[in-house]
Amino acid sequence: MDDGATRKTSYTYELTNDQQELLLGIMVNGNYRRREVPYSLWSIEGDHFNATLYAKEKHGRRKLCVQGSKAEDFVLFVLEPNVLGGATLGYETVLNPELVAPHAGSDESGKGDYFGPLVVCCAYTDEALSAEMQNLGVKDCKQMSDKSVLAVGAKLRALLGPTGYAVVKLGPAAYNRLYAKMRNINRMLAWAHGTAIEELLEKRQGCPRVVVDQFAPTEATILRALKERGKKAKVEQRHKAESDIAVAAASVIARELFLRDIMKMTDEVFGPPSEGRESVPAGSSDPRVRALAEEMVRKNGPVWLMNHCKAHFQTTDKVLAACGRSREDLPPEGRVTSAVANGSFEGRKKPNAGNS
Repeated sequence: MDDGATRKTSYTYELTNDQQELLLGIMVNGNYRRREVPYSLWSIEGDHFNATLYAKEKHGRRKLCVQGSKAEDFVLFVLEPNVLGGATLGYETVLNPELVAPHAGSDESGKGDYFGPLVVCCAYTDEALSAEMQNLGVKDCKQMSDKSVLAVGAKLRALLGPTGYAVVKLGPAAYNRLYAKMRNINRMLAWAHGTAIEELLEKRQGCPRVVVDQFAPTEATILRALKERGKKAKVEQRHKAESDIAVAAASVIARELFLRDIMKMTDEVFGPPSEGRESVPAGSSDPRVRALAEEMVRKNGPVWLMNHCKAHFQTTDKVLAACGRSREDLPPEGRVTSAVANGSFEGRKKPNAGNS
């Protein structure tokens, strides 16, 4: 190992039942301090690292997180030989060359956020680009701070150039019009991914396959939305696909562009940047989301929501009710609602709602 190389400080693994048993034996009997971590099955603290095996089980596997300045040592000298059953750290691309072979990845940002756009990005990589991406610090954007996403995203777009990625961005007004027609967030996502994939494959016509983070219950949803080039390429759908470097790159760019739109909206709502200034809140469940939306409706009227929010979220009903209004005060595309609170599944239209 090159001591001059940057050492990773965070690792995540999905362990089988047998691997969990081996790990628990090491955790219980090793020279480690027990830690209390919410939702964990067992957690330890060692020499400049900690390791946590979480209790939640999915498909017979549990998540292990190893973090700290000496996390890499624990992975190399304890986890790999005694639990994982073989050396993988630093050899991933040797063991699986397909990880950095020419391909593209597609991911989205903003799906669960009440304010701001929906952004889908499809990004290309190959062996040389993958190495540069890793040097930039590209990883799943959910593991990065917003500040890092903004910095790395800009560098990543410069690295890839205009032919290395494609973006579909639906601002709130366009998003609300499209949702009123499709009435299903998964169909909208499939359309956006299919469009971004098609544009990327037009730019990179030799790209043989695309990896997509699977968002719909079945693979058929996105397959039906693929266009001419997308149907000819090999499209792989995976859960938690951000472990693929191309999907991670797409997630960073999509999140960066989403954040830049939120920054513009923040300037519009709160004025020029200043120290300690509020920001437009993320998500849809934060009480500040409703508070800001209610303030803007009282100040600018209900139609303000159509140009700044994903109107089908049930947050809209609560905001309008608090302001003495209803969806009847919105244009037709604002009267279409979600079946669930976060707008992640099929939408339904209220009686007497208009059509767009």
